[in-house]
Amino acid sequence: MGAGRKHRSVTKQAATKNPLNYHPKISVILPTYNAASTIKAAAESILNGTFQDLELVVADDGSTDSTLNELACLDDSRLRILGLNHSGVAATANEAASVCRSDWIARMDADDISEPHRLESQWEYAQSTNSDVVSGLVRIVDDSGAAVESMQRYEGWLNSLCNHDVIVAQRFVELPIVNPTILARRELFIDRCRQGSFPEDYDHWLGVLGTEGIRVGKVNSVILNWRDHPNRLTRTDERYSPEAFDRCRRMHLQSGPLKGHKTVALWGAGPTGKPWLRWLLEAGFHVPYVVEVSPRKIGRRIHGVEVISPKTLPPAQDVSHPMLVAVGAAGARIEIADFLSSRGYQSGKQIWFVA
Repeated sequence: MGAGRKHRSVTKQAATKNPLNYHPKISVILPTYNAASTIKAAAESILNGTFQDLELVVADDGSTDSTLNELACLDDSRLRILGLNHSGVAATANEAASVCRSDWIARMDADDISEPHRLESQWEYAQSTNSDVVSGLVRIVDDSGAAVESMQRYEGWLNSLCNHDVIVAQRFVELPIVNPTILARRELFIDRCRQGSFPEDYDHWLGVLGTEGIRVGKVNSVILNWRDHPNRLTRTDERYSPEAFDRCRRMHLQSGPLKGHKTVALWGAGPTGKPWLRWLLEAGFHVPYVVEVSPRKIGRRIHGVEVISPKTLPPAQDVSHPMLVAVGAAGARIEIADFLSSRGYQSGKQIWFVA
């Protein structure tokens, strides 16, 4: 998608300090569109961080406001500005990645602020753990920098998922690694972003996390102030609707953990679980049982499928099919994961959490 796009005359190359054969340790890509009020602070948060061996590639997707003027105020040889015709965030992200000169690429958004230690801590983590993808903790804030109270549960969930197995197992709930926090090997960015009727960042990283052998982790500190506001693309574009997320996660489930399986068990017969039961049956899967803790549901049949108690769940060694866990109650996923682990089930290998 990035090939063949022409850069307008605003393209700014690093001149004296960073010649074209300069290869920094990290390239940071920052797609932007009409972000005049936030772009300068976002860019400065990268350029002024403690990690200095970098280039910042800002790809402007045909902004019609003063975004480019704001960037012109930044005098830093590590800054490269690509002026592009308006094509959308997926094509713009791909274009930015295609011109990067590093083996490692980090993602940044135009309305967020990186903490000064962000890239330094991620780089050290990647090198010490041989990880392929490194994220970190986030603080969800409003335009004034204050915590968004309505997002505290979500923030807590994101920041509680730090190790590889948990991140992989929970990726079908929502993306446990926030897109603008990610540092990853170059090949995991190149031409990975697809345009479609789905959230492009979720689709991108679901594909990466489903790749055999990929290792992902998080630094155990807040590295990004993630701004939440009513005009954010994720709140205004239909590609980020609940229905679009469902399409995306179900597409990747079928091409990933559920591929080759005709039988799939389900945990959860409540408001979260019932839609998943209907989808599994409509998609042609055999559902042998639904696990429930509610006494009034145990022993019943829902859509023809028997509801059983966790106590009667067969041990993992007697089961060859995967299980989806579809529950939404606070803390329930942790309790279920612990119970299933006690029965020999492995999250991220036999057990997949969905929402």
